[in-house]
Amino acid sequence: MTLSTVKLTIILPVLNEAAGIEAALKALRRFRVRGVEIVVADGASSDCTADIVRGYADRVVNAPRGRALQMNVGAAAAAGDVLLFLHADTQLPADADRQIADGMARSGRLWGRFDVQFDNGGALRLVAAAMNLRSRLTGIATGDQAMVMTRAAFAEVGGFPPIALMEDIALSVKLKRLGRPLCVSARVTTSGRRWRERGTLRTVLLMWRLRLAYFLGADPAKLARAYGYR
Repeated sequence: MTLSTVKLTIILPVLNEAAGIEAALKALRRFRVRGVEIVVADGASSDCTADIVRGYADRVVNAPRGRALQMNVGAAAAAGDVLLFLHADTQLPADADRQIADGMARSGRLWGRFDVQFDNGGALRLVAAAMNLRSRLTGIATGDQAMVMTRAAFAEVGGFPPIALMEDIALSVKLKRLGRPLCVSARVTTSGRRWRERGTLRTVLLMWRLRLAYFLGADPAKLARAYGYR
């Protein structure tokens, strides 16, 4: 697998992202120039998100609201044989496509994720380091780490489960049955806004509590409400 032989599709689930989606998509232009497909899955935004993205994406699809549902619809519309799921507030390193192609070719892995850093420093540097270490030890990836996988692997495990939260964790568990993830050491940069607004320690404790509750069988819809989704 090389950059010249792999067809990569980047899938962005969006909902009312008018304030920042143009900048996010402009950052993806370099990949589009190199032949990467950009698919945006809009979850019935009530602002002008859908109008903004049409000038920057190869395809815009409408989907039921919910990140997992939107990503599944985006994957169904994608032409690529490798799928990268990207949050709208996360930026890829400039050579992400090459990192993926080279890493998968070298390792033979069917799926993987990037290391992550936040867009500001301080205590969030420690949070990012802990996230990356935990992912290496457990083989579990989160959406903030820009999960990537072959289309065949995605199809084999049935895509993202249609749950309101922890869809990335649930998919990782299923993908682990196919093999360990590729850990791309190049870092994606994700927004620390939620952490800054809620407080770093408070958010860390909340995420630990929600993740533990999920593994103990809690309803993901209730966890999503506790996280702040409405």
